[in-house]
Amino acid sequence: MRISTGRRRASSQSEAIPAFPVWKAFVLQFSRETGTQAGIFSGRVEHLSSGRRARFASREELLPVLSKMLDDLGETGTRTGRSNA
Repeated sequence: MRISTGRRRASSQSEAIPAFPVWKAFVLQFSRETGTQAGIFSGRVEHLSSGRRARFASREELLPVLSKMLDDLGETGTRTGRSNA
């Protein structure tokens, strides 16, 4: 078993950059109706740093919802007022 610190070295910088930055943390919550037997796949996604939420009603909607939320965050996480610490 490999235990990771969650950090990696930046190639052009001496500071460590987190592999899993906090400003890109989300909670995925499925509805009680979701299940493979029923063929239902719905729920919500919440961005932990900002509290922004979005709902999805199908598998096809989930990835576009996540993509939009990530696009809204930008690459630095500064839009939510958070640093990469």
